[in-house]
Amino acid sequence: MSNPYIRIAIDCMGGDVGLAVTIPAAAQFAQQHEDVLCLLVGDKEAVASHLQRHRGPDRAWYEIIHASEVVTMDDSVEVALRRKKDSSMRVAAQLVKDQLADACVSAGNTGAWMAISRYVLKTLDGISRPAIATSIPNQKGGATTMLDLGANVDCSAQHLLQFAIMGTALASIVDKQQSPSVGLLNIGEEVIKGNEVVRQAAELLRHSGLNFYGNVEGDDICKGTVDVVVCDGFVGNVVLKSLEGLAKMVASMLREEFTRNSLSMAAGLVAKPVLSRLGHRVDNRRYNGAALLGLRGIVIKSHGSADAYAYGYALQRARDAVNNGLLTGTTEAIDRLRHQLETQNGKELPLDTQSEPAL
Repeated sequence: MSNPYIRIAIDCMGGDVGLAVTIPAAAQFAQQHEDVLCLLVGDKEAVASHLQRHRGPDRAWYEIIHASEVVTMDDSVEVALRRKKDSSMRVAAQLVKDQLADACVSAGNTGAWMAISRYVLKTLDGISRPAIATSIPNQKGGATTMLDLGANVDCSAQHLLQFAIMGTALASIVDKQQSPSVGLLNIGEEVIKGNEVVRQAAELLRHSGLNFYGNVEGDDICKGTVDVVVCDGFVGNVVLKSLEGLAKMVASMLREEFTRNSLSMAAGLVAKPVLSRLGHRVDNRRYNGAALLGLRGIVIKSHGSADAYAYGYALQRARDAVNNGLLTGTTEAIDRLRHQLETQNGKELPLDTQSEPAL
């Protein structure tokens, strides 16, 4: 008999704030969704103490899973993997591995979360590194899928090809697109632009059989020029943080402008709903929560600085991923794409593999 609940393992201790954000977010989320069971992973006494302050729904909506250790934002990957084997991060990932949870969420140290998830869950066949992917709203009214957003700082051309395959698979599942267009983020559209790795990646993509548009620039992300934008994690994280900062600045400037320059109370009343809708649209907290693609389990990364409102959206991403069959769909799509591309090219794609991080 299948479990009636979508079970989400939550690393309650992770992030800049930890329990003061994760517990109220979980309580509110469970209040909104009757099909969710929150597995609250962390120090049992501390979690229980915070639960007393935040009432959830009148049903059994949570279970506390004790974890004696915490991976801090300053911990190295080595410390997280070797010395903190009972961390809330590791326990949350293990719950997915043991099929006791359908997805896991953390706002903690990105490098540690990626390494722990990769070690515990392993990567899909043909994928050597997981990548962080999310949807960024664009001018066409849709969204641009972008990856990697911080999981991999140093990437080879083969890694960028893998990201393109995973991004194509994700866009085909989420947006129901038959052949998503793929762009490679670069400093110019010309084929001669970029460093050696980017130029090599472009060459691989041109002969991959994917719907490769070519090089794209930063403004193409919000224009919606392509469906999927691929880059390494260093560039992707800088772009993402810049877009978030710009969205905050625009929302703040609009609020100040309407407040100062409303010609009359009537004009202010007319402008208020418009400003409210615009502010809602550019609120970057609504886009919190990115998927770590390429793993044998659903893993979501929240911003470390997320408040309870934003963290709720990360939990929503996890629930949606389970409901949409993201893991099964992505696995099947990646296998199908690899087979299709290898058949078209008459040879195996140059997807390198690496051993899992050792303890």
